Amino acid sequence: MSAWGWVLLASAIAFGTKLVGYLVPGSVLDDPRMVRTANAVTIGLLAALVVMNTAAAGQGLVLDARLGALVAAAVALVLRAPFLAVVVTGAVAAAGLRLLGLP
Repeated sequence: MSAWGWVLLASAIAFGTKLVGYLVPGSVLDDPRMVRTANAVTIGLLAALVVMNTAAAGQGLVLDARLGALVAAAVALVLRAPFLAVVVTGAVAAAGLRLLGLP
């Protein structure tokens, strides 16, 4: 199958999944177990996305200024800093580490 065939198949699956979501009764979605599961899946997917964008480059693992920025932002989160302060802390850490010679 060509690349366009895979793109069309993935698009059809995504559309079908969204359509099935509209057909689920509201009573199922209001169940506390469903809410906890949805929250856990969302957090897990976001964490996976952050790690993949921070430490992965193709098939390899890269340790550069992005990892230092992530650690600095995580420390700011643990210290309960506001979101804007967390973002600025990560950016300043990345800039500082790149200034020190990390790629």
